[in-house]
Amino acid sequence: MDILISGLLLGGTYALVAMGLNLQYGVARIMNLANGETLVLGALAAFLAFTAISLSPLVTLVIVAPLAFTANWLVYQFLLRPLVKRAKTSGQLEVDSILATFGMSFALVGIMVSIHGEYYTYSFLARPFEILGTTVAQNRLVAFFAAVIIGGGLVAWLNYTRTGTAVRAVSVDTEAARLVGINVPRVSALAFALGGAVTAVGGTLISTFITLDGSIGVIFTMKALIIVIMGGVGDLRGSIIAAVVLGLVETAVASLIDPGLTLVAAYVIFLGILLFRPQGLFGKRNA
Repeated sequence: MDILISGLLLGGTYALVAMGLNLQYGVARIMNLANGETLVLGALAAFLAFTAISLSPLVTLVIVAPLAFTANWLVYQFLLRPLVKRAKTSGQLEVDSILATFGMSFALVGIMVSIHGEYYTYSFLARPFEILGTTVAQNRLVAFFAAVIIGGGLVAWLNYTRTGTAVRAVSVDTEAARLVGINVPRVSALAFALGGAVTAVGGTLISTFITLDGSIGVIFTMKALIIVIMGGVGDLRGSIIAAVVLGLVETAVASLIDPGLTLVAAYVIFLGILLFRPQGLFGKRNA
């Protein structure tokens, strides 16, 4: 039971990390290697607000979300949109976006290190809470339920609103979406901006129970990429389920074998998906 509950809570954390990247990569076709840095920026904002003026991270995320949305929309319009226009193939766009966001990740790391170059952590809802005989920290529960609310809200928005339907159409086929009158550039910018906002909010919540520093974003980017590929690019439901699976596997490996092998277990699953189901758990096989 300890492994199950701890694995579910870890999976909720991973879902927060991966949902934003899935929107950006699955819809806007941008492989954002600065995704982890966006998360760490959200975490740094929560840390600074809490230590400077004792502002609750739950309040900070309400401020961070629109700021991150605006910043990512501007990044897409002025940095990535020109790459989209000039790319003649999806492969060229992917390579160009990887190079552009790779450079952006270094710039963000430099900015964050200049603001706060040390490890940072703070105590928020770090009190124990017992669930079915398993003791967990309240801040992890808050992050998990926030992931459930955010994930459920995004799935409902994608499936039951006109804009969400347009986003799903673009994620399936940009040319077909354009033919039925969907403004693909506008939808892509929306998806990229929304993905950045979700990632930053995830960072704000994760900061309540993980010690971070300005250069740790690459680890979150890699975890998010593994989950997105596992669940199926563009499938938000798949990302959520893949995050839970990865959380359970890593928790089981850490508890039953060796904590040092959790990353190995993640990559074994990743390679297995690439070899035997490259479209992901819920992705559709190409004809």
